Amino acid sequence: MKTTLAGAALAIALMAGAGGADARGCVKGAIVGGVAGHVAGHHALVGAAAGCVIGHHMAHRRDHHHRH
Repeated sequence: MKTTLAGAALAIALMAGAGGADARGCVKGAIVGGVAGHVAGHHALVGAAAGCVIGHHMAHRRDHHHRH
């Protein structure tokens, strides 16, 4: 139960901290990560948090690549 609450708090904090253009990467990553986490053992919130971080990173990397 504590792990679920910690995962939910982490996911909310990450999504709240994402801004503007990067939110799209976070939302897509959270959806994919949540589904993968659920299928892998009912860890949807942890998967969503990890997916948000990865999606944010990939969106930032893609934007940086297009600028240079």
